[in-house]
Amino acid sequence: MKHNRTQWIALAAIGGLCGSLFTDPVAAQTANSPYVLSVFAKSAAGYSQPDSIALGRDSVFVGFENHVAKDGTDGKSSTIIQYSLTGAVKRMFSVQGHNDGLRLVGEDSLFALQNEDANPNLVIIDLKSGGQKVFFPPAPHGGGYDDLRVFQDQIFMSASNPNLDSNGVNHFPALVRLRLVGSGIVLDPVLMGNASAIYIPTGASVTLNLTDPDSLSVDQRGNLVLDSQADAQLVFIRHPLAEDQTVGRISITTAAGPTTVDDTAFAPEGRSFMLFSDVSANTIYRLDAKFGFEPGTAYSASDTAGIVGALNLDNGVLTPIATGFGSARGMVFVSDDNRERRDDERRDH
Repeated sequence: MKHNRTQWIALAAIGGLCGSLFTDPVAAQTANSPYVLSVFAKSAAGYSQPDSIALGRDSVFVGFENHVAKDGTDGKSSTIIQYSLTGAVKRMFSVQGHNDGLRLVGEDSLFALQNEDANPNLVIIDLKSGGQKVFFPPAPHGGGYDDLRVFQDQIFMSASNPNLDSNGVNHFPALVRLRLVGSGIVLDPVLMGNASAIYIPTGASVTLNLTDPDSLSVDQRGNLVLDSQADAQLVFIRHPLAEDQTVGRISITTAAGPTTVDDTAFAPEGRSFMLFSDVSANTIYRLDAKFGFEPGTAYSASDTAGIVGALNLDNGVLTPIATGFGSARGMVFVSDDNRERRDDERRDH
């Protein structure tokens, strides 16, 4: 997101989680009981600013922005690291531009989006061969693309940094469907930035004004979820592109008032742990729940408040469960069903 915001840092004592590849976080970061915080991985020489996180092939993929300009005009490259499920580096990839969107499509194709403010490109990395194909999505809204998500066998992208009219209104698509046709890309509008929606807490009809479309996720109710970051809103799209497509909206708040979030993830069935990035601290954190995460519960990472919290989907209230981060960003849940494989990895290292 292009907007500058004041960052709020909460300082507190911490509790640690011991593990062969996990180290205690520094004293500024803490998790409330029954949650336990640890460090999954950190930046190293040659790459910095972790943001987007994706899963696949028994791996965690993290995009490092490397201080590259958000419109790619400085000609620099981002780094994508493939980690094991315990945080060991497996492979590294370089992509031209500022990475801020990462998703595995199918078994072997890693889609990486660059330059969310302007001049977007999409790099598809073949994880078998390591080869890359570069595409240049059109951007009639004037900005770039921030995130993508596979949903119901289709690929959707958020249209970030749109041009606004003189009244500050976004008349362009905020969400599009991506189709690869031959050597090019076709984009189909899904949700306009000024579409009609239902305000979920009251059921009233409202008109959206999505000035900062950002991350995408899928909730446990079968909705595609779009975060409009600077607007402090989540938008829920049911049956996208169908005749009965419906849209709902909540506003995100904490005790301090409206709160931006960079990413939202929903706890899966079975045991799992959460990973999230802090771009300012050059760190990817792991968060465990001693008694397990409640399936279907929404959790959000706030870039400005420096918190990770549980999100009430009925009223939009974000309750902190971990605090003290510089700028919390990408977030995913990792299934903990195959604990034996991870235990083997730890012994190997």
